[in-house]
Amino acid sequence: MNEKKTEEKLQELGLNAPRLNPEHIDNIIIDEYYHIVPNTTLTLCVLTLRNGFTVSGESAAASPENFNEKIGREISKENARNKIWALEGYLLKQKLYISNLG
Repeated sequence: MNEKKTEEKLQELGLNAPRLNPEHIDNIIIDEYYHIVPNTTLTLCVLTLRNGFTVSGESAAASPENFNEKIGREISKENARNKIWALEGYLLKQKLYISNLG
């Protein structure tokens, strides 16, 4: 299930406790950079976050004949975004933990 469909489903179910959403992830990304390693199908994506932290993702086609730069960029960005979800999920959990201590 993609991010948008998941968000719609959560809203339909009224699950509105503190959580992340795709809009939040989009809003903390301020820059993206792509690089294709010469003579390979390896595509790297580096996303810069609002606080200056960088997150990378990668993709590669097993067969050079199947390599497509646009698809490589999409997959490498998705892989980088998945890392942001994990980092932001940890940060939210930590904030909730701290607020419950007091």
